[in-house]
Amino acid sequence: MGSNQTSVRDHNERLVLHLIRRHGVLTKAEATRKTGLSANAVSMIFRGLEQDNLLVRDAPLRGRIGQPSVPLRLNPDARHYIGLKIGRRSFDIVVVDFCGAVRARRSGVIDYPTPANTRSFVKAELPRLLRSAGLKRAQVAGTGIAMPTAIWEWLDDFKGATPEMEAWRNFEAGQQLDDVLPGPILVENDATAACRAEWTFGKQSDRPDSIYFFVGTFIGGGIVLNGNVFKGCFGNSGGFGPLRIPDEPGGTRLIDHASLMTLERMLAANGRPAEEWMPSSSDWGALEPVLTDWIARAGRSLAHAIVSTGAVIDFEHVIIDGAFPDAVRTRLRDMVESHLHRLDTQGISVPEILPGSFGGAARAIGAAALHITSRYMVEPDTSLRARD
Repeated sequence: MGSNQTSVRDHNERLVLHLIRRHGVLTKAEATRKTGLSANAVSMIFRGLEQDNLLVRDAPLRGRIGQPSVPLRLNPDARHYIGLKIGRRSFDIVVVDFCGAVRARRSGVIDYPTPANTRSFVKAELPRLLRSAGLKRAQVAGTGIAMPTAIWEWLDDFKGATPEMEAWRNFEAGQQLDDVLPGPILVENDATAACRAEWTFGKQSDRPDSIYFFVGTFIGGGIVLNGNVFKGCFGNSGGFGPLRIPDEPGGTRLIDHASLMTLERMLAANGRPAEEWMPSSSDWGALEPVLTDWIARAGRSLAHAIVSTGAVIDFEHVIIDGAFPDAVRTRLRDMVESHLHRLDTQGISVPEILPGSFGGAARAIGAAALHITSRYMVEPDTSLRARD
């Protein structure tokens, strides 16, 4: 009986925290209406969450009949998490607070990732990261790792060194990095993590039925259904790279067109080897005119991919993000929308195309968000959505 009561209380606390995260602030009266819980139960939950330092009070709302209402919001300093992104061309490590703000970030560019250079990066950068964030290791509530599933595969497309990449096959990142990263450690597919960052902290977090594309060295993404990241049976939902793309020279898959690997090859074909163009700034103007050609190619291919996914599940929104500057993201979003309206969309509802929020940092931020969604949020049900 006691464990059941604890479980119910934990669920109700998650529910209140989830709603406050979605709405920004809530009064006790608003929380009572939205949750369906009694006023006394909500008061006890608010009191407990304040005592746990998870909520802080806003200024009272005056000018109404009766006692002033006091809105409460999430306390950004309540918890801090590390997010580590292990990518095919780069590492990224961040400190994220309870509200999703990046308190510090460190990055590194590599030819390809190995367990050894991952460990070296973390050992070198974690102390600097924590100093930048003004935190001690003991103040970190946990670490999330975002990395490609089966990172040792796809070597025909990505020129990684086969023996070194094979070392990942028997490398359990969460276990074998626990001596250099603050625990507990959770691990998730990198593109799914990017989607999680958007759903948890981003501008598009109120899009309960959407698909999310993340354009990196390869392309992947995530699926949000009923306001929850849907990972699928094997944790790989939203692995859009193999989607078939018709009538586009250069390959039959989405990854052959809408990926930075493709941009790199197009630049190399124009005499611009990777070591000369690999952009580290917010200005990709030096990549023209090839950049414009790639945006057109990626936009056409993503439009076809959206039609294919829309024929399977009825999505309201498509969110596009990637490891590129905001200006490039805007141009790509506009190109996708333009091409989508030229395609045959009979039988599907044409979704709204929206930009993502975090760019190249999305995967690391999403890795940190995994702790928050697993501990402090709920999977919304229909009753919650109706009251929302």
